[in-house]
Amino acid sequence: MKTELIIRSNSSDIDFALLKDGKLTALNNETNDNKFSVGDVFLAKIGKVLSGLNASFVNVGYEKDGFLHYQDLGAQLKSLNKFIKGVSTGKIKDYTLKNFQLEKDIDKNGSIVDVLKSGQNTLVQIVKEPISTKGPRLSSEISIAGRYLVLVPFSDRVSVSQKIMDPLEKERLKRLIKSIKPKGFGVIVRTVAENKKVAELDKDLQNSLERWVVMCKKFKTLKTQDTPTKVLSELNRASSILRDLFNDSFTSIVTNDEVLFLEIKEYLQEIAPDKESIVSLYKSQLPIFEKYGIERQIKTSFGRTVSMSKGAYLVIEHTEALHVIDVNSGNRSNKATSQADTALEVNLIAASEIARQLQLRDMGGIIVVDFIDMHTAEHRQKLYDHLKAEMDFDRTKHKILPPSKFGLVQITRQRVRPELVIKTQESDPSGGSDEVEAPIVILDHIKDGLEKLISANKHKKISLNVHPFIAAYLTKGFPSIQHKWLTKYKKWIKILPRDAYQYLTYNFTNKDGEIIE
Repeated sequence: MKTELIIRSNSSDIDFALLKDGKLTALNNETNDNKFSVGDVFLAKIGKVLSGLNASFVNVGYEKDGFLHYQDLGAQLKSLNKFIKGVSTGKIKDYTLKNFQLEKDIDKNGSIVDVLKSGQNTLVQIVKEPISTKGPRLSSEISIAGRYLVLVPFSDRVSVSQKIMDPLEKERLKRLIKSIKPKGFGVIVRTVAENKKVAELDKDLQNSLERWVVMCKKFKTLKTQDTPTKVLSELNRASSILRDLFNDSFTSIVTNDEVLFLEIKEYLQEIAPDKESIVSLYKSQLPIFEKYGIERQIKTSFGRTVSMSKGAYLVIEHTEALHVIDVNSGNRSNKATSQADTALEVNLIAASEIARQLQLRDMGGIIVVDFIDMHTAEHRQKLYDHLKAEMDFDRTKHKILPPSKFGLVQITRQRVRPELVIKTQESDPSGGSDEVEAPIVILDHIKDGLEKLISANKHKKISLNVHPFIAAYLTKGFPSIQHKWLTKYKKWIKILPRDAYQYLTYNFTNKDGEIIE
């Protein structure tokens, strides 16, 4: 698989597009004024403590207080607060925890009023960005993520990613980590650590430990009135994406920003020196997202309706409580031997696209998918297995339930950032008051319609009737889209400009000029 990361930077924000074999699979945006990213650590002040919710509101400097539930305090809360107090007063000068005496764990079924008081300062980490009217979701169980390992202060536990399946490799990693792990810190071994040497793991561990020490030095100098204050920032989005996603399949990283170009090269020198050469600076006059076909894919991927191959399509609706995705086969001819085979084929195509859409839009919460009805247990199991396999590439925590008796598949996906919503509809170019699909989308509809007619093989001659502007687009240049169709379908499609047509209207006709579908 060929993986490319395209980064577009302007004065106010940065856009990251991840392409796999040329297809857009992830799109992220980072604004320069984003002060509350997942992974940021704050020295914050406890607000209202609510015994009824067994939670507390916490002032982290956002317009809405953050939310800290008792279950997110972490068992080592007393040790954390004792350490903060000791560092702040200067009594603790060794931040490595090797001589720090841990306190007793808090009761996992206890009450928040017994461990937190209003006005108290404590260390919290953002685990979910502010979404809609809600403030950030917080945790007092601090963790510092590296490339291969996650460092967890005030713990002694070593755990290995469940995605590493080989029991011998799991045992090897546990043994290695226990030999290099500093006292007072737990370690979570990430999936990308599989088959890595101890030197690479130790270097990553030391980098995270250095970040912990720098953070401790920072809140040592803070005064009570300085809270809330960010004491540790997550890596910038470019570095965090590379840290979490980078692997041997990456063939290209391209950015139009010289500062980012240098930062990425420097970061790759640390994590993958042999891949430094894949980073390049984009200098063409043509916008970078246009060059790599990303703008077109955004227009066709973020609408309410999402087209798929062979005429099938998805309808994606968002309610306050959940997302609903409807799978439709469309009016399509098919060579499958039965209706059941057709349903299975469309559902498998839809499952792959749904897995892509969940990552692309960063959809979270509850997702209900209404697949086309399948009446055999074998087909339902095949769909379920295929969807799980496609979702294996999604790093966000998720759970998929088997199809219900009604043919519905329920998915839960962790929501840590606001869903990415991009407006794809535009003003009607014909002057109407309603909004319509972006004109670029019509090309995909035309292509789908043409493929259905070609596969049906009922017409020797096919003509396409379109608005003159669309006709000009299809016939300009060499090879034009019309010539590409000839190469692909071995059939010349005659294109007829029609002045009477509106911009987004088109029809296929046969040799007698009759409209065909």
